[in-house]
Amino acid sequence: MNPYHFCFILGFARKYALGYLVFFVLFGAQINLVSAAPGVQDLARGEYLTRVGNCLGCHTAKGGIPFAGGRRLSTTFGTFVTPNITPDKETGIGYWTEEDFWLAMHEGKSRDGRMLYPAFPYTEFTKIIRADVKLIFEYLQSIAAVSQVNPAHEIPFPYNSKPLLFGWRKLFFKQGVYEADPTQSEEWNRGAYLVQGLGHCDACHTARNEVGAKKDAAVGGGQMMGANWYAPSLYSRKEASVSDWSLEAIIELLSSGVSKHANVSGPMATVVQQSLQYWSPQDIRAMAVYLKSLPDKTAQENIRYPEMSESAKRYLAQGEKIYEKHCQDCHGEVGQGVPGIYPALANNRSVTLPVPLNLIRAVLNGGYPPTTHLNPQPYGMPPFQQFLRDDEIAQVISYIRNAWGNRAGLVTIVDVDQGRGGNH
Repeated sequence: MNPYHFCFILGFARKYALGYLVFFVLFGAQINLVSAAPGVQDLARGEYLTRVGNCLGCHTAKGGIPFAGGRRLSTTFGTFVTPNITPDKETGIGYWTEEDFWLAMHEGKSRDGRMLYPAFPYTEFTKIIRADVKLIFEYLQSIAAVSQVNPAHEIPFPYNSKPLLFGWRKLFFKQGVYEADPTQSEEWNRGAYLVQGLGHCDACHTARNEVGAKKDAAVGGGQMMGANWYAPSLYSRKEASVSDWSLEAIIELLSSGVSKHANVSGPMATVVQQSLQYWSPQDIRAMAVYLKSLPDKTAQENIRYPEMSESAKRYLAQGEKIYEKHCQDCHGEVGQGVPGIYPALANNRSVTLPVPLNLIRAVLNGGYPPTTHLNPQPYGMPPFQQFLRDDEIAQVISYIRNAWGNRAGLVTIVDVDQGRGGNH
């Protein structure tokens, strides 16, 4: 659900269109895979779909004008700069036709025929039906035009080679809209359509190979391309699978960013704040139904940790002292937390992820769950990098990962230093 967070902001629809949006959000109008009748200019629906795709997330620079682009996405292949998608004729997509926009979303081709780099998630957007793409385009054409020239991509050789990009597409890009599974319910298929297509969850939650292509099953977890975060597997109960959660708990987390099971943070918090909290109740439920149905692969992951050595026990004892001084007041003597305020650390899967990156970043930089309609004043955690040395951070995180029944690998100073890198 995090490289690649892609698209636009709620807010510039024509006055009459807002009534439709209120109807969808507050009264839960059913939105099926079949879009509105041909010829109906439903800007509210286009605005809603734009919000669902979180196009704002990529096409707005930090502190910049919505949809005017300019956000820099740093990857191992170079730095990509997102384009202006406002209807400005010189610097945006004002001259684009609906067909041009469809080819970009469905085939990954620009208006002039150039092949687009997959930093733009057309590998997922190709699954969006044309009627929905048309509505998104019509909405984008209705917002205020912004004249903004953005810098060019900074892509070194050989990744700037057109033949290489052509070969990549031949090997790794499968074009085609979502095809409903006749053995599943309409609700399940709607959820699959949203997760696999417009929501582009696997753009973040899937491991990548050396050339940036998916190397494992979709949403199987992996280091996020272009962001120093780990997006956990949605198949594993040791990571972010919700197969054993109630539908209500899944819906609560997706809509508000917090639940009794977990709080979202990092790029996922941004997704909840900018996109998910605005989804219709029907779409959130459909997404929850689909995510809950994903097969549990925990049985394939029987990780056996060796017995703690005496040196490891001394290492954890140092971490315990740091925890008592800096963490215990909020998270509790036995890591129990405070429901709805401070997350429990005991039996918390985000704490014991095989990759400790997210926890390291949380301790270094602090953070808040997203501000949402259902959680308007979230409680946060201050950054500790100005209070603790790297070795102390490594010790306290190691302790948290191995206290109160938790069991996970130890964290080193090197891990902490690597976790500091990146600005996402």
